[in-house]
Amino acid sequence: MTDLPAENLTQAQQDALDAQTFRRLLKHLDDNKDVQNIDLMITGNFCRNCLSKWYKNAAEDAGHEVDMDAARARIYGMPYSEWKKNHQPKATPEQLAAFEARTKG
Repeated sequence: MTDLPAENLTQAQQDALDAQTFRRLLKHLDDNKDVQNIDLMITGNFCRNCLSKWYKNAAEDAGHEVDMDAARARIYGMPYSEWKKNHQPKATPEQLAAFEARTKG
């Protein structure tokens, strides 16, 4: 991926579009809670926890202090413990096998 802005856009405009796209991704994930983190890891090699870590790292790079709980709350739209309790069933044997196959390949 390149960091080049889209043609005819200023960096500020590109940043605003990036932010809007990120918010849309978060809403999409929030609207699709049935898509489990393990499914995201199997198909996309990232999950909501990855996004939380990337968010925390970006905050730190920008000189902001954001702890992991706050980063997760931003990504999950609620405290992580609440999300796990209400939306994260135990991974199935099939999911675990697919994840293992993905990480070995």
